[in-house]
Amino acid sequence: MSTPPTSEPTLWELQRALLQMREDQRDGIAGLRDDLRADLQVLAGRIEQAVTKDVYLADQRLTDQRLAVLERDLAAEVRAREVAEAEAVTARRWLIGAFVAPIVVAALQLWLMSKGNSP
Repeated sequence: MSTPPTSEPTLWELQRALLQMREDQRDGIAGLRDDLRADLQVLAGRIEQAVTKDVYLADQRLTDQRLAVLERDLAAEVRAREVAEAEAVTARRWLIGAFVAPIVVAALQLWLMSKGNSP
């Protein structure tokens, strides 16, 4: 007489199921390990790009110094331009005083002489 089929798994089936679970766990752990390695490499790359607070502050001081030099040079350029404009105004005044005024006086004398009222 043969034994009727039962709902209970045989020992052989249990062993295969356990081995399959073990392989699945190993694969899962290996996948997690690979993901963790990749994440660590990304993190290491980010840490390499990061700077320390001291380096950052030194860079900020250098930037502030450069800006101060630029501001000083710009202020000097503005003062130089103002001086040049003032000199141009002075030169125009001298031009009027040196050339135009004598011509006007000479023209006025000629006009007065033509009227017959010479001094």
